[in-house]
Amino acid sequence: MITATLPARNGSSNELDHVSNPVITGCAILDIVNEIFKVILYSFASGVTVIIGGLLARSRILPGGELGRETSHSIVAFGAGVIVAAVAFVLTPRGIELLSLPVIVVIFLAGAAIFLLLDRLIGKHGGRLAQLMAMSMDYIPEAIALGAVFSYDPQTGLLLALFIGLQNLPESYNAFDDLLKSGFSPNKSLLILVPFGFIGIIAAILGFSFLSNNDVVVSSLMLFAAGGILYLVFQDIAPMIKYRTHRVPAFMAALGFMVGIIGVKILG
Repeated sequence: MITATLPARNGSSNELDHVSNPVITGCAILDIVNEIFKVILYSFASGVTVIIGGLLARSRILPGGELGRETSHSIVAFGAGVIVAAVAFVLTPRGIELLSLPVIVVIFLAGAAIFLLLDRLIGKHGGRLAQLMAMSMDYIPEAIALGAVFSYDPQTGLLLALFIGLQNLPESYNAFDDLLKSGFSPNKSLLILVPFGFIGIIAAILGFSFLSNNDVVVSSLMLFAAGGILYLVFQDIAPMIKYRTHRVPAFMAALGFMVGIIGVKILG
């Protein structure tokens, strides 16, 4: 009787395997869709702050006079602190862990050099091209890395999305004023900023689709972006922070970096 029942059990098992395969495939598809949805959601959340920053600048919520100018410098300083925290805690650690020292040096310096050349190009052309390039130089590489990181480390992806969103807010706030100074109307300046709230979604999906299985490439991209971002911080952002003899903007830079520490502690 035992021998007779064995084929029946084996047959039953095979039938269950055939039935369960479509279920497993369906679950895998749902998992992928769920991951893509998260990538879209977090990349949108990090990019929508560009629009929020533009709206805040459009509404002129800052007070006028001396207090308003100091507040504006403090906003820039806070964003710089957040950017440095992103470089220190998210963009560089993985590359340092995975890559050899010569490769790290080459990629990091290449990022700084490329951003230097782009910055020089912006300085020569000015005007509309300058505003669009300045907004995308650090945002797009970070968004690509954001999508790729989500495939193997969602917590780091969430942390990177937080940093990108926090740095986009002051950047877009000040970019709005730069657009006004370039001759654009307030409404047109805001319209120029709006697409940047969605460019990050496309970049993140591309990163998730094509780089999710290559940790070395993603780490290299993040290290490259880190080199370029640090160049921008000390070339363009840091000189804007100091305002006469006021010390609040410098303190805000430290506060922005502290926000990065808190984010790493909670989510890292």
